[in-house]
Amino acid sequence: MQHNRGASIKNDGLQHDLQNLQRAGITNSEMGAGMFGVGIQRGRRRRAAAVTIAVVMALGATACSSDKDSSGGPGGSGGSRKDDKPSAAPHGPKALSKAQLKAASFTDGQTVGKYTASEYTLGGPLGDAYTADPAGCQPLVSLAGDVGDHDPAAQVQRKVDIPDEMLGITVDVTLRSYSDGDAAEVMKALDKAGKDCAGGFTEERALASAKYLKVEPAETPDFAAEADEAEAFRFTILDVKGKLKLYEYLTVVRSGSTTLAFRGEIPGTKDMGGIPQDIMTAQWTKFRAA
Repeated sequence: MQHNRGASIKNDGLQHDLQNLQRAGITNSEMGAGMFGVGIQRGRRRRAAAVTIAVVMALGATACSSDKDSSGGPGGSGGSRKDDKPSAAPHGPKALSKAQLKAASFTDGQTVGKYTASEYTLGGPLGDAYTADPAGCQPLVSLAGDVGDHDPAAQVQRKVDIPDEMLGITVDVTLRSYSDGDAAEVMKALDKAGKDCAGGFTEERALASAKYLKVEPAETPDFAAEADEAEAFRFTILDVKGKLKLYEYLTVVRSGSTTLAFRGEIPGTKDMGGIPQDIMTAQWTKFRAA
């Protein structure tokens, strides 16, 4: 069965954690409570290649700063470039603080129709520790700073599900704010990954791997026209035993320096048909009103 990015059971934190581990990938012999492999540790990914690239870029920027505008970035809200007048000032809208994101996000226990929002007892969805092979597909797996290319200035995460329904829909809702126009870069990388990885890739976990067979565009939410950008995907995933086809959905919208990400799944082989519109609309409405 697939990894679960946040299935919960109302008022039973321990049972929820065991269920999370089950769907994430721990075997019965390893945890006595599941089937597949999971990655819990979130040590910062600082690969030697990344360090080398950063050093080279830093040296290049120092040598060429008088020739180019280092603040420019294509698309999104990166701002217009001023010819022959390089500027060191950050571009893009100001990042929201964690307090501002909390005020704009679902509160613990808030209801949306038949769904209820709650905080993560493990600090966040287990999928935030997973990585992609090839690495360019990473935005489709997780946008967490620990495994992604852009560190958010602040983030708030909630899970939304139907209380006491173990086999129902679970949606991970994450609000992230970025500095210096990185929110637009995140969306650019997400769009590129959706195209480059359409034919599939591998999701690496601590004790197992899962094969994404297909990445397809999905319908964006009704309010997408109000956002600066929106991306939506449908994933067909082969379970770690290589027998069952599973389905997940990812929708990410950007407003200024903030991204709102919704990742939905349901246990088993049923196709949930997309992220529930009422969940996304309720979160968007609260975000815009904050």
